[in-house]
Amino acid sequence: MSSLIVALDFSDLESCRKLVKKLQGVVQIYKVGSELFTAHGWEAVEEIHRWGGKVFLDLKLHDIPTTVARTARVIASHGIFMFNVHASGGLEMMKQAKTAVDEISPKGVKPLLVAVTVLTSLEEKILARDLGIQRPLREQVLALARLARSAGLDGVVCSPEETEFLRKELGKEFVLVTPGIRPSGSQKDDQSRILTPREAAQRGSNYLVVGRPVTAAPDPRAAASQILHSLA
Repeated sequence: MSSLIVALDFSDLESCRKLVKKLQGVVQIYKVGSELFTAHGWEAVEEIHRWGGKVFLDLKLHDIPTTVARTARVIASHGIFMFNVHASGGLEMMKQAKTAVDEISPKGVKPLLVAVTVLTSLEEKILARDLGIQRPLREQVLALARLARSAGLDGVVCSPEETEFLRKELGKEFVLVTPGIRPSGSQKDDQSRILTPREAAQRGSNYLVVGRPVTAAPDPRAAASQILHSLA
């Protein structure tokens, strides 16, 4: 069964605290992105841990291999459930990040390490026009996912539209994390490649990342419960 991750995409720690408290017992995993982490750092992570939650630290590391490895080592030492790097950082960068995680977690209790393939805000024409990537979007995603698997990573972050063919290509053990999840009737906001939670789960997503449809709902607890009910 797919798991729900609620994205805490805001910078106010008090809002974070209130929401996590409100969702306690319904939601187990929360995404801390660059906005919240830049504003409050490890305090935000510790606040979620205090309420019994797990953290997906979404910082999308992308730098030279040594820098990413050192950063990965720090992250892994903080009891994070999952964090990510950019697959476009290359094979060596991902390998060194994986080695760092393994070294800092000798007892086997270590975070999942996943790689971002292509951001869900991007479309094929943007890849070609702005980034000079002529390969079709699906081929680009698959190539980056294969690179992440070669580096020993646990899985990738991808659009829910890509989960079905990635699952077939990379097997049932490879973790697929999918942002761009919008319940029926929700606005697309700044996402381009989206599916409903049920559709994404049926196509093979392990972790569904949902933000505003829960965090901006009049009753976040009810909104999260409704999503989980749709997955049951």
